[in-house]
Amino acid sequence: MTAGPPPTDWEKARATARAVPALPPVARDLADAPGHALAEPLTALTDLPPFDTSAMDGWAVAGPGPWRLDGSGVLAGGQPEPLRPGAAVPIATGARLPEGADAVLRGEDGEADAGSGLLLDRSAGPGPRVPGRDMAPGSEAAPGREPAPGRDIRPRGQECRAGDPLLPAGTSVTPTVLGLAAAAGYDRLTVHRRPRVDLLVLGDELLETGLPRDGRIRDALGPLLPPWLSGQGAHVTARPLLPDGFGPLYEAVRDSTADVVVTTGSTAAGPVDFLHDALRAVDARLLVDSVAVRPGHPMLLAELPPGTDGRARHLVGLPGNPLAAVAGAVTLAVPLLRRLGGHADAGPLDAVCAAALPGHPRDTRLLPVRRAGRAVVPLPFDGPAMLRGLALADGLAVVPPGGAEAGAVVEILDVPRP
Repeated sequence: MTAGPPPTDWEKARATARAVPALPPVARDLADAPGHALAEPLTALTDLPPFDTSAMDGWAVAGPGPWRLDGSGVLAGGQPEPLRPGAAVPIATGARLPEGADAVLRGEDGEADAGSGLLLDRSAGPGPRVPGRDMAPGSEAAPGREPAPGRDIRPRGQECRAGDPLLPAGTSVTPTVLGLAAAAGYDRLTVHRRPRVDLLVLGDELLETGLPRDGRIRDALGPLLPPWLSGQGAHVTARPLLPDGFGPLYEAVRDSTADVVVTTGSTAAGPVDFLHDALRAVDARLLVDSVAVRPGHPMLLAELPPGTDGRARHLVGLPGNPLAAVAGAVTLAVPLLRRLGGHADAGPLDAVCAAALPGHPRDTRLLPVRRAGRAVVPLPFDGPAMLRGLALADGLAVVPPGGAEAGAVVEILDVPRP
């Protein structure tokens, strides 16, 4: 048998997966935007706050106290009347500040005197005396304290001014981003279309329900992959399990209209591994055919014939063993999907090894690790067919050939999570 080309270096394989343009921009209502990436910078459409507002429940006051209580109060969403000097009006947190008010007296700091109709500031000890209660008749009220101008007021534009840049293009739309966009005046966002993914799980030996029996085992990747890839910005369609055989695999790949087809199993050269044959039959072009990484080295990336819109489509072939498939996904599928969806690359996350991390003699190794303070330690149950270690892991350490000694710094990849 003629030897094939050497496996692709792990970093080069990841770079190949990233070398795709983002999908076209589309407009989405806010409710439909989560999971997408901004296709253009988010710019404020209004000042935030759009007007001076109260930061506390209390009274809006004008000038020094004591203040004559004026009006029934200002609630959030109301349009207050102007406030005259020496007057005060109850106000709720978030309510618009009346014109003429220069501070807010907190509810716990003020005392309204029903008999005189005056508001007193008790925040710094005994305040001015009130005629008729603690002064002789005919006496004048002593001059009052004046809260510092702007006290407990959120001034207009404190957070941003209309036209200010808020978030760059490529930002993933999270619930927090939705809240900021709504506050800044948006009803719709311009985002990149989410890549459509067909997931094909292959294998005669796989069961969808029940206990393993009769030489067959449960499918772990059908439940694992869809929520994880969806969390990376993809719209995933999972098909029923496909039996081993050239025909079903060829037809599923040929008939798919997805941006990306993800397969599990059939990537090696065994007696029931037909993926390479199916790719040749649909005139696909192999971009990565095995990677120098353990587990998962038989993974592959191929370019499929373009779709009806003329855009290139791709297939990611993952090994069938669960941890090996996860290694293939973090190497090829996740970078590809995030780039297609227009998501900005996150910077590498590094950690110090609290203990030595075992490596492969020649290849990069992806090893489940758990955090121990600011460092990481290896986890057991790290074989290519195992998920027990991964289920406890905080990440996958990228271990160079030969391993990493205690005290070395390694890159940490996210483990599957939505």
